[in-house]
Amino acid sequence: MRTKRSLLGLIAASASLLAAVATTGPVQAAAPAGDGAATRVLTAPPAPEEAGPASVRGAAAVSPGISPSANTGHVPPNSDFSCASGNLCTLVWDPTRSLWKIFYLYRCDRYTLYNWLGAGYYANRQTGSPTSYFYGQSGNVIASFQPFSGTRTQNWDPVWSIRNC
Repeated sequence: MRTKRSLLGLIAASASLLAAVATTGPVQAAAPAGDGAATRVLTAPPAPEEAGPASVRGAAAVSPGISPSANTGHVPPNSDFSCASGNLCTLVWDPTRSLWKIFYLYRCDRYTLYNWLGAGYYANRQTGSPTSYFYGQSGNVIASFQPFSGTRTQNWDPVWSIRNC
């Protein structure tokens, strides 16, 4: 009888643990929320000069993407956005929404970029002193940098991947 109870308890505990993992998704460190030193408010730049509806440009609009996936958001031109401590925040124009698409690169990884075109921006709010890299098509280093204050401009055309650590 005692063995049956222990086995049932073990099964119930395992089921609870599996349910918790399934509900919360993959483990990834959360970016700090709130005001103060943990979050810096920055201002998105104006829309790119060539921005406009895809039909005007004569091409089908495709939203920028990244692999592996990362948290994203959109912000209108000239609007404030937050870049929390611990993130490398990148802005690329999303022609499908006529907004800046922000990628919050928090987890240390090498990210492959899709449909990142034209001028963009980035803010490196990572903690410590990790060196981040932008790579070209052949794996050549286009830029390397450590955390800094504010935003910097970047032409995304030659950038094929980003390593944020």
